[in-house]
Amino acid sequence: MIKNLNGSKLGRTSAHKRALLRNLATSLFLHEKIQTTQAKAKELVRYAEKLITKARPADLNARRAIKGEIQDEIVYKKMFDVLVPRYQTRTGGYTQIYKTGTRVGDRAEMALVKLVS
Repeated sequence: MIKNLNGSKLGRTSAHKRALLRNLATSLFLHEKIQTTQAKAKELVRYAEKLITKARPADLNARRAIKGEIQDEIVYKKMFDVLVPRYQTRTGGYTQIYKTGTRVGDRAEMALVKLVS
């Protein structure tokens, strides 16, 4: 039996999906909330929460792992100066998804993804 264990493909190649998730996560960490489609939001939450969990030790190994995923220097610094201390005592659930209705142009289901304060 074939099982899809890697989440949604989002209609993209694996390299394009990885680039998309990196860019969405960078925007999420920079602005602390973004609006996107529900399918992308669900995949983004899985990806972003893994990044925050990976960054929580804040040692050299964690910094190098995050540096490979987050290319923007401002977001990289914010990750370790602001976000990691904020979530140090939290065991998970760093993000929330709010459904915001449909997009006017193509009736796509939209969602707001926010980092928990």
